This record gives sequence, structure tokens and C-alpha cells, in this order.
Amino acid sequence: MLSCLPAPLIAALVLSTASINIAFWGTLIVLLSPFKALLPFARQPISELSNQLMAGWVACNEALLKTFTPTQWHIQGLEQQLDKNGSYLIVCNHLSGMDIAVVTIALRRHVPMLKFFLKQQLLYVPFLGAACWALDMPFMQRYTKSQIAKNPKLKGSDIDTTRRSCEKFLNIPTCVINYVEGSRLTLEKHQRQNSPFTYLLKPKAGGIAFAMSTLGDQFDHVLDLTVVYPGTPDGIMASFVSGKVEHVAVDINVIPMSELPQGNYDKDKAYRVEFQAWLNQVWQRKDRLIGQLLMQYQPNKAVQGFYQAIASK
Repeated sequence: MLSCLPAPLIAALVLSTASINIAFWGTLIVLLSPFKALLPFARQPISELSNQLMAGWVACNEALLKTFTPTQWHIQGLEQQLDKNGSYLIVCNHLSGMDIAVVTIALRRHVPMLKFFLKQQLLYVPFLGAACWALDMPFMQRYTKSQIAKNPKLKGSDIDTTRRSCEKFLNIPTCVINYVEGSRLTLEKHQRQNSPFTYLLKPKAGGIAFAMSTLGDQFDHVLDLTVVYPGTPDGIMASFVSGKVEHVAVDINVIPMSELPQGNYDKDKAYRVEFQAWLNQVWQRKDRLIGQLLMQYQPNKAVQGFYQAIASK
């Protein structure tokens, strides 16, 4: 543990080693991508190797964060039945770019390597696009209402395109994460939405319904993840890499698929209402839980730092 070092030095060490970490594992993953295109018969073993390389990246992230920073990790819910050979849809609140590192570290020994739904445009970003393609991240082709109005034939084709990109997951353990709020929590966004939740933005049902429409038959459970950084000043990532985050808490709640409303979100208005009501109940539980975790781990049992402005708006 080198957390006794000055904060600027900790930040320099964390950022430099993290950059080397992602460059090393990312380069190996990108180098595999041409073989997936040239050797379609070897696609599955190459995908498995790519996932193992991503797991190496996550393991190194965990090692460097726990070596250089004093943050205490509190992960609850792992006693529930999780299976690395299972398939899961993860819904999670979103606070910072650190969320990806925190969630992958919390789950890396318990579920398949995480996949993120990505915009189709990212496929063409140098290095990043090739790495995500090699990792079988599903790319979404989404159309705006104005585009569909101009060309009605586009309606529903975005789901069909994403469903085809997800066909590679059939009979393969899969874990897909969806940030239901659609954006990181900030005071400005919280006020603009006039959010009914104390510590959350309003959930957007369309994203999770989209995931359900493309991969719903494959998921064994929904994992409702709640990530909290108690006592953290504004600027979570900068605080984390500088060793100023005392605690990070992750709660994992396993929801059986049988508890989710079933139906066609795009075509059935009654089902949309039912699904949105279900998601709001999940978010109400999450909001209460965040308050409990803040009180449990924050100094002096008071809401401080990042959450103080949000809670007192």
C-alpha cells in the first residue's frame, strides 16, 4: 500500500500505470481483431481469448488501485448465486468514468466479462472501434424520430440491426450493462430534470427495453447494481486517482427475469406504462439504498462532498 504518498504523486503513478495497462492489453486485443475477420471458423476461441485479455486489464486495474490508493471497497450481494457461465443484464446508476473500473472489478470473478451497448459510430474510431469489435461489444444503429419520419422503412430496423449484431452471443455466457439514466449524475442535470429522486436522475425505460428486445431470451437474471462513493469531493475520478476517496460501495441485487413485466415495448402502450412503473420501483429502492450507504460509510454520519449539493438542492 503506497497510499501514504502525496496526492499529486499518487495521481501521477495511477494515471501512468493505468495508461500503460490499457495500452498493453488494448494493443493485444486489437492485434487479434484481423484474425476474427480472416478466420471466421476460429471466431469463438479468438473471442474467448479477447475476453481473457480484457480480464487481465481489469485485474491489473484492481491491483493498481488497491496498491496506490487508500480506498476501502465494500461490495455486498456477492453471496447471491452468480455464475460465470450465466447471462445477465446489468442496470446501474452512473456517476463517473470510474464506474466502469469499479463495476468490472466488483464482478470480475463472478460473471462473464461485461459488454457495453455502443453507438455504431464508435466502430470507426481508430483503435477503440477495433478493440470493441474484437471484444464482441454490440454496436447499435439508432435512428431519430425525424429520420424515421423522412423514411418510415427505418422504423424497427435499429432493433433488427442490433439483434443481428448480438447473434454471436447465442449459447455464449453474456453480461451486458445498461446505464439506465443515460448520463452521469450532476447537480445541473438533476435540477433540469426536477428529478423525484434524491440521488438519481430519472431512469429511461427505452434503453433497457431495447436490450430486452434484442437479448431478453438469453438473460438468466437482471443484476441491479448500485455504486456509491461516500464522502467523495466533486470530481470523482480525479479524487479517486489522487487517493482522496475513502470508500466505494457496490450493492448487487439479483432480480429473476420472472419478476420483469413481459411484452412489446414499442407496440404495446399498456406494457410501456407497466414497464416504466416497474423500473421506477427499482429506482426508488436504489435511491433509498444510496441514502443508507452514505449514512453507513460517510464520516460523522452526514451527507458530504459530491452528494451534499445534490441532496440539498
